Amino acid sequence: MSAVLYESKNHVATITINRPGKRNAVNEEVCVQLRAAWQRLAISDDRVAVLTGAGDTAFSGGADLSDPPEDLASSLPGVAAPLDKPVIAAISGWCVGGAGLFVLMSDLAIAAETARFSFPEPKLGVFGGVMTGLVTRIPHKLAMEFLLLGEELSAARAAEIGFINRVVPAGQHLAAAEEWARKIAAHAPLVIQGIKHFATASMARGPLERAYPEWMRIQAIMGSEDRAEGEKAFREKRKPQFKGK
Repeated sequence: MSAVLYESKNHVATITINRPGKRNAVNEEVCVQLRAAWQRLAISDDRVAVLTGAGDTAFSGGADLSDPPEDLASSLPGVAAPLDKPVIAAISGWCVGGAGLFVLMSDLAIAAETARFSFPEPKLGVFGGVMTGLVTRIPHKLAMEFLLLGEELSAARAAEIGFINRVVPAGQHLAAAEEWARKIAAHAPLVIQGIKHFATASMARGPLERAYPEWMRIQAIMGSEDRAEGEKAFREKRKPQFKGK
């Protein structure tokens, strides 16, 4: 079964992280399939996407520590490739660690009243840095409260501080998100894309938005044919034949 499901109906894409037995934790397979889903959304007739997790226990448990992804950030909407279509996160159950980045990078978020948010990195001695971009989305001291204390955040508190938009009764998060998505899909697509584009351009940029494009450029160079040719030519003591690829 696919680790990520993509369903399209009436210009609305529903993208589901589909590892309920693993609390929808993100491994490399999920990363690869999410990147493909965002690329599909970008070129499709779909006008808006809802991102959710299978089942009600967890939206996502974050990175799968038993099978960690090589690059979790690349699976986020609008990171590895530009995306000018809105994304609505529909959250139920636990949203842990790096999974909070999906909420951070979504345009809207609706959570079931049973949803719980957690950033346990300070307790584990693990730190990737990018979740600190939360200070660009909500007030600084409220973001630092969540990041530094490592305490559980209820859905009600997440809405109160502006991390999510709305709290709904248990089991209604997906239906509520899809209702919003249908309303957006009925609007003029070019206007919606324009709002998304200019809003994104106007926001303060966190470490993810600032550093990731440069990191991707370095990765592209390090994985290029020219790099392989340069190393091979050095070993063979000849002049390399670079192709810019």
